[in-house]
Amino acid sequence: MNIKKIIKISFSFIVLLVIFISTINLIVLYQIKDNNKSQKEISKLVSLQESMNGLSKDLINVNDIKSLKLIKKSFTNFEKQFENAKDRIIAQKNDLLDMVLIDVYKNKTINNKLISLYKNEKSIEYAFDKLYIAQNKKILWLYQFKKQYPKEKNLRKKLETMIFKTSNITLVKHFGNLKYYSKEALFQHKNAKYFDKWLSQIEFFKNKFNTNNWYKYKNLVQDIRTIILSIEKLEKEKEKLNNDILNVVELNKDLNTQIQNDVQVMSLKFINNIYIVIFVLLIITIIIIILLEYKVYRNIELSVDEIEQKVKDGTKTIEELNDEIQTTQKEVVFTMGAIGESRSKETGNHVKRVAEYSKLLALYYGLNQDDAEMLKQASPMHDIGKVAIPDSILNKPGRFDEHERKIMDTHAVLGYDMLKHSNRKLLKMAATVAYEHHEKYDGRGYPQGLKGEDIHIFGRITALADVFDALGSDRVYKKAWDDERIFKLLKEEKGKHFDPKLIDIFFDNLDDFLKIRDKFKENLDLSEISIN
Repeated sequence: MNIKKIIKISFSFIVLLVIFISTINLIVLYQIKDNNKSQKEISKLVSLQESMNGLSKDLINVNDIKSLKLIKKSFTNFEKQFENAKDRIIAQKNDLLDMVLIDVYKNKTINNKLISLYKNEKSIEYAFDKLYIAQNKKILWLYQFKKQYPKEKNLRKKLETMIFKTSNITLVKHFGNLKYYSKEALFQHKNAKYFDKWLSQIEFFKNKFNTNNWYKYKNLVQDIRTIILSIEKLEKEKEKLNNDILNVVELNKDLNTQIQNDVQVMSLKFINNIYIVIFVLLIITIIIIILLEYKVYRNIELSVDEIEQKVKDGTKTIEELNDEIQTTQKEVVFTMGAIGESRSKETGNHVKRVAEYSKLLALYYGLNQDDAEMLKQASPMHDIGKVAIPDSILNKPGRFDEHERKIMDTHAVLGYDMLKHSNRKLLKMAATVAYEHHEKYDGRGYPQGLKGEDIHIFGRITALADVFDALGSDRVYKKAWDDERIFKLLKEEKGKHFDPKLIDIFFDNLDDFLKIRDKFKENLDLSEISIN
């Protein structure tokens, strides 16, 4: 085979490798998008079940049939929404990527947990139906009580007047006991024991006064006894059913958290495998280029100029391939960072501004150009751990309670755990940024409570860049601050939250940072932003 043919075949192979690497990049982005969509669908199932639980609580407090039926109608509507969401998950169609990627829903572990979610929803429906029947019966019994109680009260007063007319101290005392037990049975203890004591007092008077009123009163109290004890029995049944529903919902919340974690592990494993494939392809490409150069060198029929030209062409192809690999890596990092921010209703412009601020701070601090540029590429990943935080907490419009704050604070460790296993310099730097960007200079930060220069300079820089941009941006839990308020806070936190040297650099070069903010305002489209 002559050298020209070898060169032609080799370059064709290199072109195919470049196309293949680009295709892998698209597959990575597709998988991230698909997994994010899957997480939202699964979270929606749990959210619907929480809404069903809320209706169950409302059901217990209604006292009229009309309201009861309205709640039943709303519950039925949530049931339909749940079934529709479930059907969308089950109806996922196979596509060409199924040959190389396993869909989230087809993962055995995740699928088993989804099946448990579906079964638990049926348990909620069953408990709600029984709760509905119990509350309906209670309302009917309450209606009977409202009819009978005024009769009992009026007849008791009538009998009381008759007893007082006798001026018999013993009878008056017994009637006082009768009134006491009636109140206890109707409003306090509401059990058979006090009703029996009440009826025994009635029996005493019935034997003393053989009048029709005492017989009527006894029958009336026995009817009320049946009503009150039936209501109490229903209350205990409803409490158990409501606890059953609450337990199922809590179980499903735990299942949802487990599924979200499984999806993250699955995604990270897939991305790491892709990096290995790209690295192997790069080695193969380099080997092919070396063999090609060797063939060119050994072929005496080619002139020196032709050899030099072929070497230049091969070197250019290697550089283009390396650029493609680096660009692919940067795109994946930037896109994952943007996805993490978008889950908390923040834009790609936020991560772009943080990246630009971080690079500028690094240069003014004295870091070299390469480290500053690398920090610019890594800083968009500072909040990647937020992809594992539930939407109900991440997008809460108000302040977090203690439990929610603890969950939210785990995003720094989660982000670090996602990235720490990579040996790539960019991802190792991103892991450091994710782990330490919430540490504070005076040691009050988290998750490690580092202090001063024990905090990596990348973490200290990203902390200032992130807070400066976040304060000036609208979030679900706050409105953007004005500049005066922002600058005041940054100065107050000098040496507390922030590295004092970085604060001085920031204010000494304030115009440069404001230019970056103006350049990447929120009205820009994410597609207009370059990561280079």
